[in-house]
Amino acid sequence: MSCHDYPMTGRFLQGRLRHAMTDREQALLEGLVAETAELQGESLLIERGQFCDFSTMLIEGHMLRTIHENGRRSIVGYQVPGDFVDLHAFALKRLDHDLMIIGKAKVGYVPHERLREVLEQEPHLARIFWFSTLLDASIHREWIMKTQQMRAMGRLAHFIAEIWYRLRMVDLGRSSGFQTPLNQVHLGQICGISTVHVNRSLRDLRQAGIVEFRRGRITILDGEKLKKLSRFEPSYLYGEGGLNVGNALDKGASEKAAAQ
Repeated sequence: MSCHDYPMTGRFLQGRLRHAMTDREQALLEGLVAETAELQGESLLIERGQFCDFSTMLIEGHMLRTIHENGRRSIVGYQVPGDFVDLHAFALKRLDHDLMIIGKAKVGYVPHERLREVLEQEPHLARIFWFSTLLDASIHREWIMKTQQMRAMGRLAHFIAEIWYRLRMVDLGRSSGFQTPLNQVHLGQICGISTVHVNRSLRDLRQAGIVEFRRGRITILDGEKLKKLSRFEPSYLYGEGGLNVGNALDKGASEKAAAQ
């Protein structure tokens, strides 16, 4: 329904705080997008250190946050449709990483001047935007912890479990799996492991009847085994539970979730 009524921003916080936004706020958000662009291939959208006077809504496709250092690239974030990928650029003006398009994607550009007006005049919507940036930080902390605590196969399994969960929140993942533009090199740069370890880990996951990766298609063979192996616990993604963003709708939704 939201994606039909709001084609550019309908997936923003879908499965999380979308219910807390009034129809008027959803319309305001949709109106923030000044223009859209369709991009393809692995291409740079925003370069590290580049001055930004807009923020980007990912409408379709996938994006990466990357950092190049000492001749190597690390992928430090993975964005799915509905993510306001660089909302924090409103305050920082310059990013400390690159934003990359991967595969085919559609993005919407939100000028900071329009964003400034909403933040000054719409305090509830401003708190929802704040929640969005806090969510990015929560995901980043989880990635750091899993990198420190888990070996290669566990890291890879956790990433797969997370993206599977996030895509289902925006109605793009299925119980059987999901499609991704990632290859084994990308997976290694995300998990901080070599492509040799990625290949071995994918083989072991397939042989254990947990996950199969073939030509960008990730097939979930046993979701419960995947969650157990990766120690995946989705509370850091804030899809359920009470959230205080200052609207009676949030309280009602929290009470409903608690009763279920």
